[in-house]
Order: sequence, then structure tokens, then C-alpha cells
Amino acid sequence: MARVRRRRRLGSPVVVGPAVAAAPRRMRLVVPALAPLHQQLGKFAYPLIRIAAGLMLVPYGWSKLFDPPTMANIVELLHRLKLEPAVPLGWFLGLIELFGGALLALGLFTRPAALVIAIEMAVITFDVFVPTGRGYQLTLLWTIVALAIVLRGGGRYSVDYLLGREI
Repeated sequence: MARVRRRRRLGSPVVVGPAVAAAPRRMRLVVPALAPLHQQLGKFAYPLIRIAAGLMLVPYGWSKLFDPPTMANIVELLHRLKLEPAVPLGWFLGLIELFGGALLALGLFTRPAALVIAIEMAVITFDVFVPTGRGYQLTLLWTIVALAIVLRGGGRYSVDYLLGREI
């Protein structure tokens, strides 16, 4: 419970305690005239991130599944990392990226798709790139974005929302 303390000179109450911390802080726009634009377009920010993250994964999965030299490189990498069986695992990674990315973009089975993608990207980040000390930024970003999507779900602009069900 907040305590109220009166100032001696002005007599106006001063709230002390948790009520002060709970008061929302309003952000002021640098260009206030853009407020209507922000209000109209702000609701599309999250779907834009979810759709972009999903669509950006699709070509990686496509190339793993339908470009033999790419699959050969992935299988060789998996052998070097001692992740076996390398060939089925390479196909599995391609399927995750192709279909998981598509599901993420559509917002269908959003949370499970994002969770599988987050796990894949975390393994790639910490088992492949971090030990070398370079090249981990993109997969780490994908891990974080996918985890955020797991927490938030498909959102209003998703097939999950249209179906009225979400896992």
C-alpha cells in the first residue's frame, strides 16, 4: 500500500511506494504528426517479423533438399561434427527449414514450428559457429526471434488465429 506524504509548503500529496513505480510512462514521438501512422501500422510489426523470419528460412531448406552439392556439404559438416546418422539428419534439417519456415510465415502450428526452429538454430549456433568464434550472429538472432515467437504465438494475423486454435 502506498503511503501519502504531504508537503509542508504546498500541501499537495506526494505518493511514495509501489504506486509510483506502477505508473505507466508515456513515450513522446519525435514527430508527433506521425502518431496516426504509428497507430495504424504498428499492429503489423509482429506479423512482419514472424513472416520474414519464416520466409528467410525457406530457401535454406529448399537448397538442402533439392541441391545435391548443398546436401553433400551439410552431410560432410555433420560427419565432422560427429552428428550421426548424417544423411537422415541433413534431410531432417532441410525439412525443418523448408516446412518450418513456411509454417512460421503462415502462422500455422506457429509455436511448435518456432520451437523446433529455435532448437535447430541454437544447436547450429553453439555447436558449429561459437566454437570457431565467428559467423554465429545470424543463427543466434534466429534463435532469439524463434523463442520470442514461441512465447507470443501466431498472433492476430495468422492461420492459427483464423482457426481459433493454437498449441
